[in-house]
Amino acid sequence: MLRTIDLRGRDLTTAQLLSAVPRAQAARAEALQAASDIVADVRERGEASLRDQAARFDRVTDHDIRVPAAHLDEALEHLDPTVRRALEEAIRRVRIASAAQVPPPTTTDLGPGARVEQRWQPVRRAGVYVPGGKAVYPSSVVMNVVPAQVAGVGEVALASPPQAEFGGRVHPDILAAARLLGVTEVYAIGGAGAVGAYAYGVESIGLDPVDVVTGPGNNFVAAAKRAVGGLVGTDSEAGATEILIVADESADAALVAVDLISQAEHDEQASAVLVTWSPELAESVRAQVAERVERTRNGARARVALNGPQSAVVLVDDLAVATAFSNAYAPEHLELHLRAPRPEDFVNAGAVFVGENSPVSLGDYLAGSNHVLPTGGQARYAAGLSASTFLRPQQVIAYDREALRAVHDGIVALAVAEELPAHGEAVTARFADVRAGE
Repeated sequence: MLRTIDLRGRDLTTAQLLSAVPRAQAARAEALQAASDIVADVRERGEASLRDQAARFDRVTDHDIRVPAAHLDEALEHLDPTVRRALEEAIRRVRIASAAQVPPPTTTDLGPGARVEQRWQPVRRAGVYVPGGKAVYPSSVVMNVVPAQVAGVGEVALASPPQAEFGGRVHPDILAAARLLGVTEVYAIGGAGAVGAYAYGVESIGLDPVDVVTGPGNNFVAAAKRAVGGLVGTDSEAGATEILIVADESADAALVAVDLISQAEHDEQASAVLVTWSPELAESVRAQVAERVERTRNGARARVALNGPQSAVVLVDDLAVATAFSNAYAPEHLELHLRAPRPEDFVNAGAVFVGENSPVSLGDYLAGSNHVLPTGGQARYAAGLSASTFLRPQQVIAYDREALRAVHDGIVALAVAEELPAHGEAVTARFADVRAGE
């Protein structure tokens, strides 16, 4: 369990570090083809495709794809009070943190009468996805919906898989969370099919196309976002979960082990990686993982993930190499179990958890941060879900006559240089005194 990748004694380039990163590439490639086929089928056959997928993947037939309002009300009425309080606190915290992500409008005066305004416009309509396969995620309702609401999105639709256990309904905890947030447009649709339905719309069930699709899921959901890219906006590809822990000899092996298992229990494709320069810690963590995984409820699933090619113990020479490896890996979740952590050095990560009292589980639920984060190395260039996911920066340009006159010659010169003379003529035409001198 947890194979070893030994990088000690080697001076590695960035390319070599990237090639050493443990990932299940074959699974991702297969997911992209399958997801593309599913999305195409939804585009062609609409509701019929969604019902076929529900029967095939969720073992559900003849269910309400568009969730009746009564189901939402009933779910909230029967929600465990302890879970309700936890969700309400998560909503409060995520709302506060999300509000800090909305940039204020700014106005830049470039000279007398020359002004550029920067404003942030919310999309009109968003479609959020909440997984519901091997586990149920009412917390993901919060993480998707709250930032959209804070951003000012007018219409938010929610999709989650139908559950055979509940007669084809969406899991009641997910419905209850949606009801708490005032979301009334909910669909019992799972996986890549939901992403396709959001992108193209399904008229027979009243689902209009959206402008942005967000939400976590397995590799098929992540791949489906790639398949609809260019048609709708998407957040980062938040696929099968990843945790990378950088730890030194001061780390508590038991805490490192439970944190690795906590993410491995999500899915057989989950990635759990420890990077350390302490062979003693590595062996202790491996022993703790082997012992503890047998005692956890989802141990069978976690064991597959921990034994997969995407999980490993990586031995390095020192902190500098560990930092370089982590930045090459660009994990979804990064934990630092270090005597003297320097989170500012770890620039590529969806979210960074500093110290033994900041486990990923905190971010999953009640840290106030968002748990919908980029996977598969996308943290090198992509951000986690936030209010800005639902906002478009837009510039408003307002120049008066004299301000335009001040840049007239420069515009004409550049237009001539680029062999686009009509660009310059569009400015020249506005000045009668210039035209008269020609």
